[in-house]
Amino acid sequence: MDIVTARRVVSLYEEGRPAVLCTVVEEIGSTPRSMGSSMLVFPGGKIEGTVGGGITEHRVIAEALALMEKGTGAEFYREALSATEAALEGAACGGAMGVYLEVIGRKRELAIFGAGHVGKAIARLGDMSGFSVVVWDEREEFANSENIPWGKTVCCPLEDYFKHAPDFHAGTFAVIVTRGHILDADVVKMTDGKKAAYIGMIGSRRKGAFVRDRLLKESVSKEHLDRIFQPVGLPICAETPEEIAVSVMAEIIGVARGADIPSLRNSLSV
Repeated sequence: MDIVTARRVVSLYEEGRPAVLCTVVEEIGSTPRSMGSSMLVFPGGKIEGTVGGGITEHRVIAEALALMEKGTGAEFYREALSATEAALEGAACGGAMGVYLEVIGRKRELAIFGAGHVGKAIARLGDMSGFSVVVWDEREEFANSENIPWGKTVCCPLEDYFKHAPDFHAGTFAVIVTRGHILDADVVKMTDGKKAAYIGMIGSRRKGAFVRDRLLKESVSKEHLDRIFQPVGLPICAETPEEIAVSVMAEIIGVARGADIPSLRNSLSV
């Protein structure tokens, strides 16, 4: 990676803008670019730098955009050029190259609805775990930077939330821990149709059934309700706000890392 790209990567993290860094890490035979060559791919397909141009670069860009759609992550992509493709690339003979792709710039985002004791504890642990934290509450005495200094606080009517906070995307993890069942249900309804890696709601299974029945009558999609993690968090018999935060963040990290959450829930319930 050259110094220009390195500085660009730093600025993307400072600005919170997503991109995919594509770096050639393997070259066999004749290839368009040598190891260490890098390219940044931005939403929409704009690029900075190059990994060789032509059909190879076109395919790498497509892989990068697909990876960005997931929100976070990395992958290794290997491209073997046929003799015909090699000729089009300007190479004397076919070769193979490996490109490492990594989503950069955007942190995983933790959206917490409810700034009470549990929401506050989750915000603190989420920040410690490397998430970009946003905490919403309509009560000014709770949703303020003095009470919750970890990340951003948003105090407004619920319907105005997305005017003041980032829209959900594939790297958003949302936790619903408001002051009551009705408000929790309103948050669930508001997030119908939104992309998210995880949406969890605090409360008993009885509460979950109540919210589900109400929202089905209000035409909230069954698919959305089915994806809600409820009760939220891994079943570790947590009682205090801090213990609940541990169970919630353990589940979120498990989802982010591709853990088998149903198996974890079942094994911990025994």
